[in-house]
Amino acid sequence: MSTQANKQSALKKITRGLTVGSVITGSTFLHGPPVLALGLTKLFKKSRKVDQTNIQITNSWLNVNNWLIDHVLPHLEWDISIDEQLDLSMQGRYLMTCNHQSWVDTTVNQYFGLTRMPLTRFFTKWELIFIPFVGQAFKILGFPMMKRHTKAQIEKNPELKTRDMIEARKACEQLLSQPFTLLNYLEGTRFTQEKHDQQASPYQHLLKPKAGGLALALNILGDKIDALVDMTIVYPDGSPGYGDFWLGDVSKIAVNLRKIDIPDWVLGGNYEDDEEYRKRFQAWVDQLWLEKDQLIGQMKAKYAVSSS
Repeated sequence: MSTQANKQSALKKITRGLTVGSVITGSTFLHGPPVLALGLTKLFKKSRKVDQTNIQITNSWLNVNNWLIDHVLPHLEWDISIDEQLDLSMQGRYLMTCNHQSWVDTTVNQYFGLTRMPLTRFFTKWELIFIPFVGQAFKILGFPMMKRHTKAQIEKNPELKTRDMIEARKACEQLLSQPFTLLNYLEGTRFTQEKHDQQASPYQHLLKPKAGGLALALNILGDKIDALVDMTIVYPDGSPGYGDFWLGDVSKIAVNLRKIDIPDWVLGGNYEDDEEYRKRFQAWVDQLWLEKDQLIGQMKAKYAVSSS
């Protein structure tokens, strides 16, 4: 590529970055204050109408982001595959699992789900509550916010474990008043080869799954959901950073959604206190993860062949 072409490419990237940054910042300052203001009213009175309005405002914010993806990242190609057994609806109630590689994963989920599924919430750290706008919005919109304690902290104060379970149960139950998609990144952290090696993960493309959060959600919501959905995301060009995505350095994203059948024995079990149930549940999740690992391998092989 010539020097002139390099300069033009760099200029386009700078222009794209400034456009995306300006629009997202402006959109956040436009949509954020109404969500926070309406959220404050819930301190005095619970209101389904307020919740619905906040979701509409949030979806408007997401719609701006999706518009940027469609119009500012014109060379991005999507390959989306949906299980025929999966009948998605904006009025549905879904639990969703997903592999986790990048901050872009959440943007992919939002892009896919905006017109197909209810607003996606996910388990997040309580510490995010202190991030201006973002943390408060998570709380107001009903994201289950978890205080993570180490084994040493729980051993020193066993009450912490019970308190966390109560808070998590309350957050999940609050979702039942409306359609929802509750996302759980079972790996608990973003995939890197270093983490994979440290874990000695038995999977080629995944970290070991942490089943406790899914077990809790199924215990509380299992008989009230329409489907357990597994989303698999593959970046044929390699896992991108958030900046890489918005600067247009990602050419293709592949998404696969499949419906997971929930065995009858899963519902109503006690993951925390029943060791036999816990082992059986973990084995079930391990099998789902093995199938997912094989699926990722097939997807990557497909794109490797198509690009050769």
